[in-house]
Amino acid sequence: MADSDKEVPVLSRLRPPAGAVKKRTRFGRGIGSGLGKTAGRGQKGQKARQPGNIHKRHFEGGQIPLQRRLPKFGFNNIFSVVVAEVNVRDLNRFDAGATVDADALRAEGLIKGR
Repeated sequence: MADSDKEVPVLSRLRPPAGAVKKRTRFGRGIGSGLGKTAGRGQKGQKARQPGNIHKRHFEGGQIPLQRRLPKFGFNNIFSVVVAEVNVRDLNRFDAGATVDADALRAEGLIKGR
């Protein structure tokens, strides 16, 4: 085999192999093309319209969405202040002039929890 039979690759002559590049489809170029008139979109309906957006995953066709339907009742207020009731007669357990705070009430068993 002679050296002249081998073709040296030249940048200006590089081409993709046959069948590697597909021509883009041209829509709306006459009925004979097979993609004229409705251009492969079928007849009518949302998908045939322009721009034909398909709705988001959470879209429910116009009915009230789930995130607005729930929850129906109440919520937990993170700013709520917990109040414990203590009867005045129970305060007689403490000496006169003693400091009465949450820790002292808890020690006497008048309030529960933290």
